[in-house]
Amino acid sequence: MENSTKILFVLQGLNETMSSKRTYFVVTFLAYLFTISVNLTLIATIILEKTLHEPMLIFLCNLCVNGIFGASTFYPKILVDLSSDLSVISYEACLAQIFVIYSYVFCEFTTLTVMAYDRYIAICKPLNYHSIITPRKIVKLLLFTWLLSMSESALAVALIARLPLCRFNIDKIYCAAWAVVKLSCVDTTINNVYGTTLMFFHISQAVLIMISYVNIIKVSVRSPEDRSKFMQTCLPHLITLTSFLIAFFFDILYARYGPTSRLLGLRNFMSLEYLLVPPLLNPLIYGLRLNQVRRRIFRFCSQKIRALK
Repeated sequence: MENSTKILFVLQGLNETMSSKRTYFVVTFLAYLFTISVNLTLIATIILEKTLHEPMLIFLCNLCVNGIFGASTFYPKILVDLSSDLSVISYEACLAQIFVIYSYVFCEFTTLTVMAYDRYIAICKPLNYHSIITPRKIVKLLLFTWLLSMSESALAVALIARLPLCRFNIDKIYCAAWAVVKLSCVDTTINNVYGTTLMFFHISQAVLIMISYVNIIKVSVRSPEDRSKFMQTCLPHLITLTSFLIAFFFDILYARYGPTSRLLGLRNFMSLEYLLVPPLLNPLIYGLRLNQVRRRIFRFCSQKIRALK
């Protein structure tokens, strides 16, 4: 695209929906610090404690790494915008933000799918669990989540970069693929087809997760031990997944088919929910419900307190 270095997008969502920017800045900054600290705490706990090197906790660690990856891209930019009179972003920074945010979203989705697969094998096929979920298999699944997510995002960005733009006002708080595609003055059929394909692919992931959980629930009702395992590890997963899916698909469907002049505040809230809430709540939901993780964190804190005394 010619003269792309001179292009600045105006992020109208932030300019039109947030009047008390100073208050939002403080709240956002504290939320960013808390998000980073709780995710780093859980990651460090799982890495340093060898007894926690279990497949489910390794996948949880990956979820936390992805949460930091997404938060560290989104939060600094919005903090800058909240401290400025006008929210703008350069063309290159906008494409970079699209790549990182969508990589985060797709990695979150795929990691949740992998975790559902892990729980399905653990509860429905416990005798074969360690022969199926091997260390090599774990590495392959982790590589798959990141490579797939980044490949999907890279192709989306490449398809956007080829489009000449006629307008430069984005009706969101951050750069999103469809928000930029709508600014093009040429045919965007390829982008539409690719976006729809991605949507149906991830819907199929959601269907697979639901099928696995139907089987898990059928097995879990048979014994108190399986019910306990379900409540401790699977229920938090379902809560995280449901919250993520509702916000994500609402944002996609509203951006494509909803009216642009209505419910702007609700749309911005829902578009932020799946970016801000999972990195904040994932370590709390999982870390506080898993006994071995909770005990290790409390033991570490107690040791530090005694050392200070």
